[in-house]
Amino acid sequence: IMVSTNVEQNDIVSLWKDTFGDSEKEIKYFLENCNDSQCVGVYADGHLVSMMFLVSCTVVGKPARYIYAACTNADYRKQGCMTELLDYAKKNFQRLCLIPAEEWLIEYYKKRGFRFAISVDEICFNQTEEITEYLFEGCELERPIALIYEGEL
Repeated sequence: IMVSTNVEQNDIVSLWKDTFGDSEKEIKYFLENCNDSQCVGVYADGHLVSMMFLVSCTVVGKPARYIYAACTNADYRKQGCMTELLDYAKKNFQRLCLIPAEEWLIEYYKKRGFRFAISVDEICFNQTEEITEYLFEGCELERPIALIYEGEL
């Protein structure tokens, strides 16, 4: 599995649409208006099969990258694609954070080194209000939390 930092917009739109059900218009709005972010992905058989956005933010006042729109095509799940993407993010950024969309994801991320749970109010973005809304929506937990990964110094 190879992580690619050169992910095509059409590939992002296709995987995002299949996974989250957003319209092409909504996805393109995000892609065109989200500042200081990077999409990393995994390709298999010429198709983007797993991806995540790493969006610049601060967590409790410290610089970090926020993991957003992390997903894997159903046919490629449980093959280590997301673990590869997370490993890439951990190697390249000191501090990561995310808001798990569903209960089972809390355990998934804790097994991968995300340790601290904080209030989502502790995450700040340098984005427009619309983009910030995108970044916070999609969580189905009754009381959303943010999980943090802090690498070795």
